[in-house]
Amino acid sequence: MGKLVLVPVPIGNLSDITLRAIDVLKEAEVIYCEDTRTTGILLKHHGIESGKLKSFHIHNEHHKTDQFSNEIAVGNLSALVSDAGSPAISDPGFMLVRACIQKGIEVEALPGPTALIPAISVSGLPCDRFHFEGFLPQKKGRQKRLKELSEIEITLVFYESPHRIVKFLGELLEHFGPNRQMSISREISKLYEEHIRGTIAEVHSELDKRESVKGEIVVVIAGA
Repeated sequence: MGKLVLVPVPIGNLSDITLRAIDVLKEAEVIYCEDTRTTGILLKHHGIESGKLKSFHIHNEHHKTDQFSNEIAVGNLSALVSDAGSPAISDPGFMLVRACIQKGIEVEALPGPTALIPAISVSGLPCDRFHFEGFLPQKKGRQKRLKELSEIEITLVFYESPHRIVKFLGELLEHFGPNRQMSISREISKLYEEHIRGTIAEVHSELDKRESVKGEIVVVIAGA
């Protein structure tokens, strides 16, 4: 019976990877990844052979999960990575993990990079307890969910894309009010890492006047 190891990979700086993660990626017979080009750059940087990559992403996970879990079952060691951070955290992976568990395959997850923890740590907001929401639904149920979240009394954490962030801040103004404290972190561990802190109104005003916003974004908001 094979084994699947979930390997966190850097969210920015390619050196932000553990020695153990590198060892697993070297040893693995197959590495399932979102984008072979992105993962290929990481492997090349660390001197790891990239011919064992297989695409596993949001567009094929439903019809590839059974095939790949069967492959893992008869192999030795397989690894699962996302483009950045920890697999299955707002990225493909849950379905493959579940299928492997159901088939009695050993599944292990290595500790390592994820964007939400650094963002909470530097937010200046209480981080002993928090609610991780990830990406909100784009249409159905979005406004209802925002209203529900506005009443939660612990720190809230969201992921949002750069081209939607100003609109999202406008929705926060509507549902959370202008004076709730918040922090936005973008480009974590990269050259242009930035943290913007203040009230929702202040952060909205700051980003609304920019021509564009780039980079992966984590939004941290104080509880009610």
